[in-house]
Amino acid sequence: MNSFPKKIRVIGGGLAGPEAALTAASLGCEVELYEMRREGPSGEPILTPAHQTTEFGELVCSNSLKSESPNTAPWLLKQEMRRAGSRLIALADATAVPAGHALAVDRVEFSRRIAEAIAAEPRIKVIREEVKTLDFGGDALTIVASGPLTSDALSAEIAQLTGAEHLAFYDSISPIVDAETIDMDRVYFAARWDKGTADYINCPMTREEYEVFLNALTTAEAAEAKEWEKAEYFEGCLPIEILARRGPDTLRFGPMKPVGLRDPRTGKTPWAVVQLRKENLRADSYNLVGFQNHLKYGEQAKVLHLIPGLENAKFLRYGQIHRNTYINSPSVLDDRLRMKEHPSIFFAGQISGVEGYTESIASGLLAGIYAAAAANDEELAAVPRQTALGSLVNYITQADPKHFQPANITFDLLVPLEEETRRKVRDKKERHRMVCERALAAFDDWWTAYQLGRNSSRVGV
Repeated sequence: MNSFPKKIRVIGGGLAGPEAALTAASLGCEVELYEMRREGPSGEPILTPAHQTTEFGELVCSNSLKSESPNTAPWLLKQEMRRAGSRLIALADATAVPAGHALAVDRVEFSRRIAEAIAAEPRIKVIREEVKTLDFGGDALTIVASGPLTSDALSAEIAQLTGAEHLAFYDSISPIVDAETIDMDRVYFAARWDKGTADYINCPMTREEYEVFLNALTTAEAAEAKEWEKAEYFEGCLPIEILARRGPDTLRFGPMKPVGLRDPRTGKTPWAVVQLRKENLRADSYNLVGFQNHLKYGEQAKVLHLIPGLENAKFLRYGQIHRNTYINSPSVLDDRLRMKEHPSIFFAGQISGVEGYTESIASGLLAGIYAAAAANDEELAAVPRQTALGSLVNYITQADPKHFQPANITFDLLVPLEEETRRKVRDKKERHRMVCERALAAFDDWWTAYQLGRNSSRVGV
């Protein structure tokens, strides 16, 4: 007999929520998908501090879902998701724009395709309203995928339910420039080390230009802090002005790294490089890679116009900063992303402690699978630790709660090869290939066993 009914409520229409909803619906569950961004009584949009639309899957920062180079950790995670039938990864593939060895999407088309997929699924009912409580009367399973900008009311509810205050860091948004206003005589197309297609625009700087830029950046006035802001930045998404203040060469070894980006016009490697990545297939706009910041718009204009090729550029969007909240997952969640104390409630997306678009989709995929299995009273083992998906879940549920910070998928999270194998195989790339091969084999075994179990249970019915 089922422990839970088949209905599943999903809170959040970002990336994890739609992925969870589509996954659970595909596994036979009725889904209610809640999203607080909506039209107000007079048709005005009700948004969050960072969103610009009410669309599903809006990408508020970069448009990249990271590397597609074989045997990298982001590639491995996406390969496992593809094998599990991830709907959003499939839509990302379908709306991809050229980005060298990365999977980047046309963000507008990506959102449109997600909306189409949800509308086409008869088992999903979309409800445009703010969820303020998790007390649904026990008549459904709940997946909380409300994201880094969870409303104050729901945040308070979650804090009370978890028995602990939220932790917080801040995500930043990179500027976007109008492609027609870039001085193409001062820039060049290239991919680092000529890896993949030359899809990035590179703005080269001499040492003198870099020093002028660095001085302007480090002395620029920051945007006024909101009442809720406190400088607890996520290390992997630091504002560029914070990085710059760590030392004069920090940017040259970070987002402005020139290594492998030889200028074909001179045959030389610049002192520093600013890279621009396509926003859409029309290539009518580009975002400045790694240039998230928290400066006043007027200050940004002064600083960014110092970049070679962007002296007269028109910026369609300047950088911003916004709150990102997440639960202390190691204290709260089990290995199936459900609350230890309240097993009918699952968490997914950035609020669960993962960082990044792909990782958020991945957690939504797993939450959808786990919730559907619970709703359908199916036996399902946790995804194996050897996989990228399993390693990500292992981190957010087993990390030290006292020092927990959100994480991207990296090889550091994956199970290393046996010591004897590591001694024999010295080449790092070959070791990564072996880790990926082992992960995909473990994932295939897990996924095949789940599918066979589902088929046999349906035959029994």
